[in-house]
Amino acid sequence: MGEADGVVADHVAVDADVPAVTNLDPRLRQAVRKAALAAEREGVSTYLTSGWRSQRYQRFLYDEAVRRDGAQEAARLVASPTDSEHVTGDAVDIGPDEAARWMSRNGERYGLCRIYENEIWHYERRSGRMCPDLVADASERQR
Repeated sequence: MGEADGVVADHVAVDADVPAVTNLDPRLRQAVRKAALAAEREGVSTYLTSGWRSQRYQRFLYDEAVRRDGAQEAARLVASPTDSEHVTGDAVDIGPDEAARWMSRNGERYGLCRIYENEIWHYERRSGRMCPDLVADASERQR
């Protein structure tokens, strides 16, 4: 498993030419770029720690979480390949922590919404409406 599956070794630029970025929904990719530029103007550097992921990579992450933490805890931490917004190219994980906090305060202006209480780094694009209320974790997400 490697870059072609969306694996990001550490982090990548929001405009990097790698599958984790290029396979994102174009509207999400554009919103992230605009938000990152605004953050940069405020002195906050932004990068992606994850973006699009293949089903195979998501399955690996989920199975590893089950092995390490058990099924119930894994469901809180990692979505299955059939439920993950990363697999569809509709989610990004933002870093570093300062940028994730900036995004939590400002992302809605760019259509970027934090979804989970337990994941300050996870953002999805929503258009034409306000961000939904946070859910505790991935196990409580309604699709």
